[in-house]
Amino acid sequence: MTAATLSVQELSWAPAKSADLVLHPTSFELDAGRVLGIVGPNGAGKTSLLRLLYRYHRPTVGTVQVDGQDIWSMPARAVAQRVAAVLQEQPSDFALTVGEIVALGRTPHRRGFVGAVGARDLDIINHALDQLDLHELADRHLGTLSGGERQRVMVARALAQEPKLLILDEPTNHLDIRHQLEVLELIRNLPLTIVTSLHDLNLAAGVCDNILLLHSGRPIGFGTPSDVLTEKSVAHAFQVNARREQLSHSGNEHLTFHLQT
Repeated sequence: MTAATLSVQELSWAPAKSADLVLHPTSFELDAGRVLGIVGPNGAGKTSLLRLLYRYHRPTVGTVQVDGQDIWSMPARAVAQRVAAVLQEQPSDFALTVGEIVALGRTPHRRGFVGAVGARDLDIINHALDQLDLHELADRHLGTLSGGERQRVMVARALAQEPKLLILDEPTNHLDIRHQLEVLELIRNLPLTIVTSLHDLNLAAGVCDNILLLHSGRPIGFGTPSDVLTEKSVAHAFQVNARREQLSHSGNEHLTFHLQT
């Protein structure tokens, strides 16, 4: 796997036939191999931005460039060879096994989307199953799995796609503490450029190189976690009182939150 650069320039989006922007002009540059966390309250525009990055929505204005190429100037198959997404919405009615679903990640790399799975494909599929601890579930049907297990399957399918840019929409949803930590550790160690939305600001600060803070569809901060997740900016975005405290046992800082009175 190799990582891609990501350039977002004046990106905005409104639903069809609507004049009201859900995402207002947003720009940032992400170097190859960096992890970007997108944070903000519900309705801030996080999922809309992610959908623009993996070419589900066409921008109203602006561009998304992966390694200097506008993703809307490329064939869909070429984009799928570079960008993979793991969504919050998990299918539960696939009549496929875990192994078959992970194998779907190889589809963009197979000629004409058809053809036999080769030895290299099998190696990549097995490695993805290993990374997410899924070999024991490989013959199970997706509908028999828990929400957390299905989430791990979707991450493995994305890794089998061998993307350069990985988009993760709330990847720790439905996961127990152990598997949350495993997914976060995986994010830290993957040799990819990663953009992920996260609700937990302290988790985001711990795993991400950069943070983009959104509020009402507008970017209000981009930079390192310590620069963006200040008490003032968090209080403004989430309408809470925020306080940065130092943990006595580790010396690390941790945000705490209280309702405004």
